[in-house]
Amino acid sequence: MKYLIVGLGNIGQEYENTRHNIGFLILDALAKASNIVFDVNKRYGAVAEMRLKNKQLVLLKPYTYMNLSGNAVRYWMQKEKIPIENLLILVDDLALPFGTLRLKPKGSDAGHNGLKHVQTILGTQQYTRLRFGISNNFLPGSQINYVLSGFTEEEEKALPPRIDIAIDIVKSFCLAGVDTTMNLFNNK
Repeated sequence: MKYLIVGLGNIGQEYENTRHNIGFLILDALAKASNIVFDVNKRYGAVAEMRLKNKQLVLLKPYTYMNLSGNAVRYWMQKEKIPIENLLILVDDLALPFGTLRLKPKGSDAGHNGLKHVQTILGTQQYTRLRFGISNNFLPGSQINYVLSGFTEEEEKALPPRIDIAIDIVKSFCLAGVDTTMNLFNNK
């Protein structure tokens, strides 16, 4: 059984280690922990493949920039013949306190341009997403600068264990399913 795990983010050095790139950071950590590397020469993004027990995971970091992420998601779902119930999108969320992790089997884009494009291209909100809280600690009118900025020193220290839990959520989603994983992780 195949799964497509998509970490949303933006390509380019200026976006590395920014709040908006938390999806990329989670996938990079998963790849490192699994001793696999991304092939950066794939269509629409960097792709890595790994096995998790009897599951095959296709990890995707889209190169389409955040606002066009749906193009990469659709292409790789079709190419790998992955059903929508085996799709997991990793995304930043301003509405959640920093480091809060919420797995949801469906839902609105909540104003997130990456999710908005995925929903437009797929024609549905019925796909699983893991929201990683980045908080909303910014002044009115400075949201874009905030999400495209780096983490504070305090957040940098707190990030690795939260990313480790996000990886556990990804693995649980593939092995145990969305409902069991939500019960295990959403209230912690």
